[in-house]
Amino acid sequence: MITRVYLKDCLSFEEVDLEFKNGLNIFTGPSGAGKSILMQAILSLFALADVKANLGEVLLNNSKISDEIYDLSCDDDIIIKSIKKDKVRYFLNNQSVSKKNLNDFSTKLIKHLNLKDTSEFDSLKLLDFLDRLTLQKKKDFLIVKENFDSLYKELIHVKKELQKILDDESKLEDLKEFARFEIDKIEQINPTIDEYEELNLIKKRLAKKEKIEVAIKKASGIMEFNHNVTQALELMEVDSSFFDETMNELNNVFEKFNDSLHELDDVNIENVLDRIEKLSALQKRFGSIEECLKYKEQKKLELESYENIFFQKEKLEKSYENLNTKLEELAKTISSYRKDSAKILEEKINQYLKFLYLNNAKIIINEKILDSSGIDEVVFELNGVSLDTISSGEYNRLRLALLTSMSEFDIVDNGILFLDEIDANLSGKESDAISKVLKKLSNSYQIFAISHQPQLTSSANQHFLVDKINGISFVKELNSTEKINEIARMISGEKVTSEALEFAKNLLK
Repeated sequence: MITRVYLKDCLSFEEVDLEFKNGLNIFTGPSGAGKSILMQAILSLFALADVKANLGEVLLNNSKISDEIYDLSCDDDIIIKSIKKDKVRYFLNNQSVSKKNLNDFSTKLIKHLNLKDTSEFDSLKLLDFLDRLTLQKKKDFLIVKENFDSLYKELIHVKKELQKILDDESKLEDLKEFARFEIDKIEQINPTIDEYEELNLIKKRLAKKEKIEVAIKKASGIMEFNHNVTQALELMEVDSSFFDETMNELNNVFEKFNDSLHELDDVNIENVLDRIEKLSALQKRFGSIEECLKYKEQKKLELESYENIFFQKEKLEKSYENLNTKLEELAKTISSYRKDSAKILEEKINQYLKFLYLNNAKIIINEKILDSSGIDEVVFELNGVSLDTISSGEYNRLRLALLTSMSEFDIVDNGILFLDEIDANLSGKESDAISKVLKKLSNSYQIFAISHQPQLTSSANQHFLVDKINGISFVKELNSTEKINEIARMISGEKVTSEALEFAKNLLK
């Protein structure tokens, strides 16, 4: 349970330092005093609301939580701190902890029930709760649920593939024609890797062919002086082999280049330029000839797949049918588990409804078309009629019974419940019924609630007044006399009458 809360610089609160006991803790006070701010600030210490205080600390004992990650055993005290500067930092027993991890830790211990949220009767939410409840009772349910979830993902994948084929079927001829067109367009050019570079080299040589031929012809005159040079070297008694090798190498270069130039005689420059232009267009579109050839192979594979589409379709249809059959069998098993858990929840709800002057709530699980949640849809009835036809008072009391029942299964024994304006806009009879439920529940849970009615307030184990003076909010625990005066104010308004005081005393008795 929470034994102490400390807050500093929290919006209209300069400082809050409160000590709590077990049981039912009620906050009252005039509108705008800061009750909701205080409640949210306490929740923020557990990463269940946005942090508003610059500094916050909460002390818990007897939480019955053991956690290896934070080195906690069941009997350990827990201190959670939040510090808000440029950003918010959380600490659990002096260990830095992320908001998400703190939130995950806190939900084992704390439940926040907000009657303004009307989604508790949503079928998917209820199915999720029934599954959690089933896991507590039936360990083998986990394997069944995991198998269902895995197969359902596979079913969705197969369904998408099948739908793609069905979509493709309607435009199959267009797709085939486009693939053939793309393949033919590339094959007509029939490019090869490095061809573009080779053709550009030929283009450059063709452009310089005549100049090179003239230059070689002029330079070849040097060969006529070979004999003279050799003779001179011999007269000087110098070995002429170096000169002979050089002239032979030069002659070989000239002859080789002449041969390559003769090969160019058969080259059609117009064809070369046309080919370069086509290859350039392919490179511009695909980035390279290599990518172009990959694209062609891809289109060939696509064309082949279009030809085989009917075989693929038949295979996927069989796979879809088999998966659907297996899923329906698993969904029926899951449904059976859920129906057993629904009976447990229904029994618990009706126990609370006795205190709320209601009875005969019924949880009905109807069958629906298979989806990710299975084949179940949860529907509530009260006294044989749907929730659409019951009064708002009956609806709120049924919701409270549902929320409190779920809380008993959802959080640990000796857990903590936060109730936000649980008795707002209720009649005296309804408020009295709710106070009885919460009083009973407070035997097992520490409860924090904002109250607007004297019936619930008078049941409190601790009563705290939240008020504001000169724009500064404060909170204090009330003694017996102060409690009578505050309840009387709630009954008669700011002008407290003797009748209201007498009624407050009787309520507290």
